[in-house]
Amino acid sequence: MTVSVEKLDINGVGVGRWQNKPVFIAGALPHEVVEVKIIEQKSKYARAKLISITKQSDNRVEPLCQHFGVCGGCDLQMLAIDEQLIFKQNKVSDLFSRFFSTQSIAKKFEGKDLPWQAPIKSSPWHYRRKARIGVQFDKKSHATIGFRQKATNQLAAIKSCPVLVEPLNVIFPLLKKLLAQLTVQSAIGHIEVIQADIVETILAEQRQKDNHVVLVIRQLKSMNETDIELWQSYARKYRWQVIIDDGNKQLPLVSTKDEHSAVLSYALADKSKIYFASSDFIQINHQVNNAMISQALAWLNLSASDNVLDLFCGLGNFSLALAKQAKLVVGVEGVQVMVEKASHNALVNGLDNCQFYQADLNSSWLLDSWAKDQVFDKVLLDPARAGAEQAVSQIAKLHIPSVLYVSCDPATLARDSAILITQGYKLEKISLMDMFAQTKHVETMVLFTL
Repeated sequence: MTVSVEKLDINGVGVGRWQNKPVFIAGALPHEVVEVKIIEQKSKYARAKLISITKQSDNRVEPLCQHFGVCGGCDLQMLAIDEQLIFKQNKVSDLFSRFFSTQSIAKKFEGKDLPWQAPIKSSPWHYRRKARIGVQFDKKSHATIGFRQKATNQLAAIKSCPVLVEPLNVIFPLLKKLLAQLTVQSAIGHIEVIQADIVETILAEQRQKDNHVVLVIRQLKSMNETDIELWQSYARKYRWQVIIDDGNKQLPLVSTKDEHSAVLSYALADKSKIYFASSDFIQINHQVNNAMISQALAWLNLSASDNVLDLFCGLGNFSLALAKQAKLVVGVEGVQVMVEKASHNALVNGLDNCQFYQADLNSSWLLDSWAKDQVFDKVLLDPARAGAEQAVSQIAKLHIPSVLYVSCDPATLARDSAILITQGYKLEKISLMDMFAQTKHVETMVLFTL
């Protein structure tokens, strides 16, 4: 049947009308006329498969990736990059409108748009420096290597991935060739690939000072000497650092006497080094990360007398930069190991005005010593997708004048923003951060002031 596409939903799926109900068409763009086949019918909506495009949008572009449409990693490669940013900004605005619908908040924004600033963006290709590559074996122990297909647990066999940084983008054929030679078959669950700015092993002669590829192999069975040598030969040839993850711990493929893994790090724009382990969370888009930190500093307008609270501080990605401009930075993180790593990162970068503490930020923490013994001028929070509902409620009680919220989920951001505004905060600035170009995922930075 023929359908006219009206808009994109929040997942980047085209929406038209059919039999007086919405029909969702993956791959279709607004203002297109498309031929579709209905594949699912519900009482209030239907889903359809795109068959052909009768009238094409001016914003449609040719996808760069040969696997687009099968691989579930990217959603929007068919949409021009500037239009992707418009879609993402509209997505955030729509979600804010829903949460700001209460009378007290709606009055403050009546007839006004959100105070959008210029988006933070990078190259839309070759930006991702960390990814998990799936491995599945068939009954004959032949391996499929790639990413999950859309709406399924089956893998799409990937030959290259243009959103991965070089040389991670072309590593798939090498891994497929290597796995075919293993003597212990069906032994690998997945392979995580990481590009680190610096990799330092325990042995000085193995030290590398340039960009390096790290592979973390999820090994389901013990690896024999033949397979170890195979991995070693590839590691030497392609200059990989190979780490084995047995489900309990991660160790280098060939252990030194003290069995330490490689020490990984990345450099920030101000030359600070963030050291991390292969299992740690890092921001995957290096260029956007640096621009994000720079904008955070500018929006907070730090002075040498400021005391800054950094919630969900992780490895200290923001903390170190904040400490170089503020009097004191107190970083708080839920996991003790991350607290120790953030403290180490401050120490090795010569910063003595950072303090790090462990706390469950989704519980009551106002009576903790780090919260009650200090008056904070500014706070930065960078929570996970679940947001920071409990944290922002307590921030409001502390009456901290400036709140900078860095979000990776616009729905929880909108919810938490409504809490702050209800408590008297003003939404001063908001901008997109296009951490994941070609996808539906949205990251946002918002500044609130009292």
